[in-house]
Amino acid sequence: MKTMVLENLEPKKVFHFFEELTQIPHESGNMAAVSGWVVDFAKERGLSYRQDDMGNVVIWKKASPGYEGHPAVILQGHLDMVCVKDPGVEHNFEKDPLRLKLDGDWLKAEGTTLGGDDGIAVAYMMALLDDDSISHPPLEAVFTVDEEVGLLGAAGLDCSDLQGRMLLNLDSDEEGVFTVGCAGGTRCDLELSLAADSAAGKVCTLDLSGLPGGHSGVEIHKNIPNANRMLAQCLRELPDARLVSLYGGEQDNAIPDRSRAVFVLPEDQADGAPEKFQKITQGAVCSFTWAAHTPVNALSAEDSRRVIDLILAAPNGVQAMEPDLPGQVKTSLNLGILRLEEGALRLTWSIRSSVAAEKEELVKALQGLADSCGGSLSRRGDYPAWAYRPDSVLRDTMVRVYREQTRKDPVVVTIHAGLECGLFSEKLPGLDAVSTGPDMRDIHSPRERMSVSSVQRTWAYVKEVLRQL
Repeated sequence: MKTMVLENLEPKKVFHFFEELTQIPHESGNMAAVSGWVVDFAKERGLSYRQDDMGNVVIWKKASPGYEGHPAVILQGHLDMVCVKDPGVEHNFEKDPLRLKLDGDWLKAEGTTLGGDDGIAVAYMMALLDDDSISHPPLEAVFTVDEEVGLLGAAGLDCSDLQGRMLLNLDSDEEGVFTVGCAGGTRCDLELSLAADSAAGKVCTLDLSGLPGGHSGVEIHKNIPNANRMLAQCLRELPDARLVSLYGGEQDNAIPDRSRAVFVLPEDQADGAPEKFQKITQGAVCSFTWAAHTPVNALSAEDSRRVIDLILAAPNGVQAMEPDLPGQVKTSLNLGILRLEEGALRLTWSIRSSVAAEKEELVKALQGLADSCGGSLSRRGDYPAWAYRPDSVLRDTMVRVYREQTRKDPVVVTIHAGLECGLFSEKLPGLDAVSTGPDMRDIHSPRERMSVSSVQRTWAYVKEVLRQL
């Protein structure tokens, strides 16, 4: 029998369900098993539930005694996780369980993302549904799929049978910070076909790794180097390089921490190449190797330059800050995925903005680049911004409870990241929504970690909020 790493942690039910989840592959797009697990949970407890064709699951639990007349509360989180691993780590996210470890107060996964975003919401909701001793109004627990690739589950969910008009989203990562608005966003894919033919010279490989990486929304303002753009800057120093392949980034909503190029250089240019990269690659681990001539197909030097210039010409990072909210990003984009294989180029960006018109302007800018180079641009995963609500019973209750428990004021913010609250607000007119969660760090990267003590405090906090609603 497998030894459970978290079995001695309190609250036991929360950590039990979280660890169970980490043993089930649940990358975006691979939702069948985890969705079935949630359904089995509901069946075993005799709870009413609904599972749709996408894999979204809604579970209903009646009010505890004395709360029958209270308004229903929607609890909400997503089932999928961003799957990223360190270089050299052998882990198949399609079938392998995560390997958990405790490091003091921090819970981590060995060499991979942890999936605390948003596995902790799943664990909290299951623990609430499983415990009949907790006082609460009628609960509607909504488990959505494929949030990390464009909020697809929430976009496709039929909400007509949801009675609640207060939604507690559990997809935030800083204790004592209540999110009450968020950016909208979309994904864009630029594709370009180029001819490749036989190339003579030395076959070189440039590997960049060791960059911090991070969340392309909440950390985009930190000026974290983008490995895909850094790679293109290095290749710009080699005008005679002929590209064979490019591979950078795993997720469009993660700032890429590594990127690789394979290319052909004339025989007399390979030896001096590393010196050209030194100033560009500061902060990264740079590996440059070359092999004796091997017949290989590559782009022409001219088309290789077109690809490099295209990458560098595209806007990237913060484009505008919120004028009335100091320190908060208004509009940004992130080149998260770079691929060149057998002459087929694909670039993928995650675009975010709290202003719909500015989001569209960035799409137009990328469309212009695609048109100029003879490529095509497609978009997917559009989701709306979530507007701040001036009057909020839920927010007022949460602020009051937080003050009672901590003797401190919480921080109430809007964020530059996508949350499903915007989609639910569109589908449920008059919805009063707030997002909260325990402390997590470096989400969407293999350094992701979650505070055990913060999970414990947030559990006590959520229970008290429900008791007071």
